[in-house]
Amino acid sequence: MKKIFAASLVFFSLFLMAFLPQEKRPITVYLIGDSTISIKDTNKYPETGWGMPFVYFFDETVKVDNRAKNGRSTRTFLEEKLWQPVSENLKTGDYVFIQFGHNDEVPTKKSYTTEEAYQANLKKYISETRRKKANPILITPAARRKFDANGKIEGTHDTYSELVRKVAKETKTPLIDLDRKSQELLQQFGEDKSKLLFLQLEAGEHPNYPKGSNDNTHFSELGARKIAQLVLAEIKNLNLELATRIVNQEAKAN
Repeated sequence: MKKIFAASLVFFSLFLMAFLPQEKRPITVYLIGDSTISIKDTNKYPETGWGMPFVYFFDETVKVDNRAKNGRSTRTFLEEKLWQPVSENLKTGDYVFIQFGHNDEVPTKKSYTTEEAYQANLKKYISETRRKKANPILITPAARRKFDANGKIEGTHDTYSELVRKVAKETKTPLIDLDRKSQELLQQFGEDKSKLLFLQLEAGEHPNYPKGSNDNTHFSELGARKIAQLVLAEIKNLNLELATRIVNQEAKAN
């Protein structure tokens, strides 16, 4: 009788444990990419990479490690050995968010990467991430601010964004189509109001930019936060495990 009681007690304990919340293992989310994500020096303020506000939307189990660097492409990020320390430190369950394209796609830049090499590099990041049992996430490049004569947003990454979508499909990698999502955001703001999202300053408006700034690629603080929120929304839409570690977006946005 005692044995039956003991066995029942063990079974009941296991049954209860199955319904108790499981403690989440700490993970790291690595961000690799270019200046639209990267951490900015104080002399560049108010320019802000979307990776900067991104760190504040997660609970204490998540460390966001922003390795993005200004001016880098998929090729130069590898050549300068910026990827190596990320790949070496990846642990099971970590994430790597991969967003390149701004510098890969411009033939006049030293960072230019051919379409073939661009795809191969993305696949390298994916395969090496998966080798460590971590999670690669592909992101199309964030949209630039460009409107046509009728006030309609125009795509400026069409070719290289489509290559990211192609690689995502071929490799069955989760995709955040930030190009399309950010174009929708810019269209909602409109041609004039969307200037608030970018590094747009009048001469003398800020001491870091005495001559002003007419930058339609890099974000203001507001723009970076809005882009980060688009990424967070897509993390939820993709039903990634990471979504369970996002804290209240609205609370953090205010």
